[in-house]
Amino acid sequence: MTSTTAAGWLETHRERLDGALEAIRSRGYYSAYPESPSPRVYGENAAADGKAAFEAHRGTTYPVQTPGANGTVTTEQSPYGVPLDVQYPRTTESSLDELLDAARRGMTDWRNAGVDGRVGVTLEILDRLHKRIFELANAVQHTSGQAFVMAFQAGGAHALDRALEAIAYASEEMNRYPTTAVWEKPAKGDSIRLQKNFTVVGRGVALVIGCNTFPTWNSWPGLFASLVTGNAVIVKPHPLAVLPLALTVEVCREVLAEAGFDPNLVTLAAERPGDGLAKPLALRPEVKIIDFTGGSEFGQWLEQNATQAEVFTEKAGVNAVIIDSTDSFKALCNNLAFTLSLYSGQMCTTTQNLFVPADGIETDEGHKSFDEVGAGIANSIGKLLGDDARAVELLGGIVNPGVITRLELAPEYGDVVLESRAIKHPAYEDAVVRTPLLVAIDAKDEEVYGQECFGPVSFLVRTAGTAESIDLFRQTVDEGGAMTAGVYSTDEQTLEQVRDAALDVGVALSENLTGQVFVNQSAAFSDFHGTGANPAANATYTDGAYVASRFRVIQSRRHVA
Repeated sequence: MTSTTAAGWLETHRERLDGALEAIRSRGYYSAYPESPSPRVYGENAAADGKAAFEAHRGTTYPVQTPGANGTVTTEQSPYGVPLDVQYPRTTESSLDELLDAARRGMTDWRNAGVDGRVGVTLEILDRLHKRIFELANAVQHTSGQAFVMAFQAGGAHALDRALEAIAYASEEMNRYPTTAVWEKPAKGDSIRLQKNFTVVGRGVALVIGCNTFPTWNSWPGLFASLVTGNAVIVKPHPLAVLPLALTVEVCREVLAEAGFDPNLVTLAAERPGDGLAKPLALRPEVKIIDFTGGSEFGQWLEQNATQAEVFTEKAGVNAVIIDSTDSFKALCNNLAFTLSLYSGQMCTTTQNLFVPADGIETDEGHKSFDEVGAGIANSIGKLLGDDARAVELLGGIVNPGVITRLELAPEYGDVVLESRAIKHPAYEDAVVRTPLLVAIDAKDEEVYGQECFGPVSFLVRTAGTAESIDLFRQTVDEGGAMTAGVYSTDEQTLEQVRDAALDVGVALSENLTGQVFVNQSAAFSDFHGTGANPAANATYTDGAYVASRFRVIQSRRHVA
């Protein structure tokens, strides 16, 4: 059953895989999963059915088994004030022996399934997750605080695309080598002939450490890259965002079992806040791969201490936009307004620092002073978020109290250009919603803008000129890292200088974005998320390097006539 089921799934999803393979080579537009939650796309009842499935989880014990579980935990609090009260099997340090033994038990059969077998199974998992996309979107919304449409897109369709991208890269890398070959060396008399077999073998157990803000988008690439390359995967979700990953693990286990594999190849390791499960898990000798998204301190700890494993980290960064000049001041302001407002700035890609010359900039509306640039951006944010009902669908909810603390402290750093205001959510009265705060500071205030201030806080940094803006951009990215960078300029020489600076410090650059593309958004199959070339991340979603070190090719050889 194992080989025939997996092979059937591969053929069923072959077109989707081929489309992904073509896209990663061409870097053109491709999306395998529709991002619009419209009933015209998904059917009249899909949204209601998905919402009902989500609601059915509330107040229940989630039906997923974890080997060695020690009671249950209930840890999530919806940023929208909706009681979740879902119980999950609790994993503790004392139960890790049993968990890891169970995870490793099925790896031989999983290895023997071969590349095509594993690709078929993982593609079927994605297909079944897609069938539950509305349920997933509600789960992401009520754990991360994303607005529903964003949760549907980023937590559902785009996360599926990123997972498919990882599977496609892995398929290409694993198929780089033949499974068998006859090696023949000319010699006196009869030639020397050897039959050689080459087998892709997983490294061991993979650990995925999830984050609160993007529980699926940030976890699925690593999860599926490790699983498809022959590894067992333990998923340790953030205590405040368990449900989306519990659902993911449930589907993985369901498909694995249906294909005849050990479902414990994918397990959930939920913990209480403060248990500190990630450290002992990460240091276990059985754990050979770690994927982490979160703060720089723990990411650096993993890189320095989990030396038995390949560690892939996406950490904090200080994202910047250099504003030099523009041929469309209104479009510049509108584009940045959306960038700073989306999900209340709670994205690793959101711009924090806006470097602007103290003497102002040249625009299509004439010269704009530093203050006028700030006022223009503030005015655009005000218009964008002027209607509360519309604003909440862009802002979402504040994910945790730490964001509010930073937001309340930030006005002390400089001159407030735009105050943050609280918005009452029309549907969720207990939701915490805040608009962006914009603070003007000086170039000398490096201790402020030189480190991440996660949340809806951005700094308008007054520089001596664009040359200093570029220097500060180099310095902050080189020291603190960045996931994104942007520049606005009508001068080609300036653009070349910023391009060179971005290449030197290893950060992706967006130039003169004035339309419906934003610096903090990336497209699967075309845009690389992170570069692995600056302190913000040591890997990228997704390239060959992201998947190739998750497996090894082991050979056997023998004489043949």
